[in-house]
Amino acid sequence: MGFPIRSVADAPMRFATTPVFLNDQVSLLGRWQRYLESKMNRPVRFIQRGTYREIVELLLSNEVDAAWLCGYPLVLNERRLSALAVPRHQGAALYRSHLVVPESDTTSRSVLDLRNKVFAYSDPLSNSGCLVPRTEIQMAGHDAATFFRRTFFTFSHRKVIEAVHSGLADAGAVDGYVWDTLSEQFPSSVAGLRVAWRSQQHGFPPIVNRKNWGSANEQTLLSALLSMNINETGRDILQKLNIDGFGEPTSDQYNSIRRMLKYSTNKTS
Repeated sequence: MGFPIRSVADAPMRFATTPVFLNDQVSLLGRWQRYLESKMNRPVRFIQRGTYREIVELLLSNEVDAAWLCGYPLVLNERRLSALAVPRHQGAALYRSHLVVPESDTTSRSVLDLRNKVFAYSDPLSNSGCLVPRTEIQMAGHDAATFFRRTFFTFSHRKVIEAVHSGLADAGAVDGYVWDTLSEQFPSSVAGLRVAWRSQQHGFPPIVNRKNWGSANEQTLLSALLSMNINETGRDILQKLNIDGFGEPTSDQYNSIRRMLKYSTNKTS
């Protein structure tokens, strides 16, 4: 007696995320999982890791199929990863890095005003939480490695905000989308803080997939994401995520990150 053959549709779609900002994230991911299963007609598994590096490693080793990633690690791994869909926030598939300081700091207007201070980064592979402020420092002719008195990584934009709020850091760099969402949904978490500076706009953190996943799989997930804003359950999930919906990426979506990465690489080579 032979074993039953397991079809591709029976295999779970493995989707990786990092913890972001929602207190009820486990519940929300459960709803999103059930929504995607209903649209893709296959099981879906959400897999959470604490850092972007861990998620990239899972993608490159074929242990997950897709992930909500940052544009910076996508650009670093473009030969093996593709942007599948891009969230839209406040009407655009763009976001900014925000420099966050205590309200008591009334003089800081840019990261260059924080020399010899304690600075909190989010993740080493975060565009808004690391690449942007470091590039600003380098472009002003300083060494980002020695500019601050001390730096540390929190591996979460929310925890950068907590570090500045508690006085562990004098300032920090965060994703403007996360700041906006916390300000709207959990205003007490940003009380006593202000945004001292906002960067130029960059391509919003995308949903990516590994390039060897297969076009049929890509199209099935893309269709499920693009249709969320025309479905009552999908719209409710989008509202909780504080995004308008998903769109397809353009070829120049992450050019600003490519330019910063090229500049940083040339400065250190």
